[in-house]
Amino acid sequence: METFFFHRNQTSLADFILEGVFDDSLTHLFLFSLTMVVFLIAVSGNTLNILLICIDPQLHAPMYFLLSQLSLMDLIHVSATIPKMATNYLSGKKSISFVGCATQHFLYLSLGGAECFLLVVMSYDRYVAICHLLRYAVLMSKRVGLMMVVTSWLGASVNSLIHTAILMHFPFCGPRKVYHFYCEFPAVVKLVCGDITVYETTVYISSILLLLLPIFVIQMRSSGSKRNAFATCSSHLMVVSLWFGACIFSYMRPRSQRMPLQDKVGSVFYSIVTPTLNALIYTLRNKDVAKALRRVLRRDVITQCIQRLQLWLPRV
Repeated sequence: METFFFHRNQTSLADFILEGVFDDSLTHLFLFSLTMVVFLIAVSGNTLNILLICIDPQLHAPMYFLLSQLSLMDLIHVSATIPKMATNYLSGKKSISFVGCATQHFLYLSLGGAECFLLVVMSYDRYVAICHLLRYAVLMSKRVGLMMVVTSWLGASVNSLIHTAILMHFPFCGPRKVYHFYCEFPAVVKLVCGDITVYETTVYISSILLLLLPIFVIQMRSSGSKRNAFATCSSHLMVVSLWFGACIFSYMRPRSQRMPLQDKVGSVFYSIVTPTLNALIYTLRNKDVAKALRRVLRRDVITQCIQRLQLWLPRV
């Protein structure tokens, strides 16, 4: 009996095989290089956003605090999946440990859920700024914004922890080949032995609720306020459309219509492309962030000139 449980425990902790998304052809080598360029843009763009918001006092407002959290989520999201994919591709290895797979699943699911909640909070922030401007300081104070962000992180983390614990507790069949480049739920759940229809239905329903919640547009009383909202929030609407469009494509299709290639393409879009576009959209289309970047650059240039003068003057 002890031998049986020991063997079962060893089997449950065996490594997974990530099939990846690229092969050794020249075309895939080019696509891999392009993916890494996009990854570097995502990392540098989101890091720049976070630093600008922390450094520039004029960006110390609830709206930009929420934006810094969005950039942080995107930064962790791409860092949790792409480096492992790149390492496996360059080394020729495809394995990932049981703990590594569980960690990947927890991180991507918690960050995805937190981003869904955060986009709701950002929508509420813009609604208050447009329709209740005089009460904005009260309705969206720093304390309220902090509480909303903490709730987003904690709520998504608890949800992800529960789903990850349940999924990784199931027995897995076969050689544990994950037809994906990271441990995403639809790819891993296919390896589970036995009937888990009830669990899959529960996950499907919770995904629908999580994805559809931010799509309900807050009702505005006048057509003028609607026009003002769309004019003011065009960048935010673009981000919401990109993120939820990719997530709905990946998670709300029936299982019979799922194909590994389609799942990979959808995951590449919201795992790499969307975080990159988020950083570029909020940096290039947001005047305050662009001005902050110019101020920082000018400040660095002036500082360097002063330092050079200080080094030169004593010699004169």
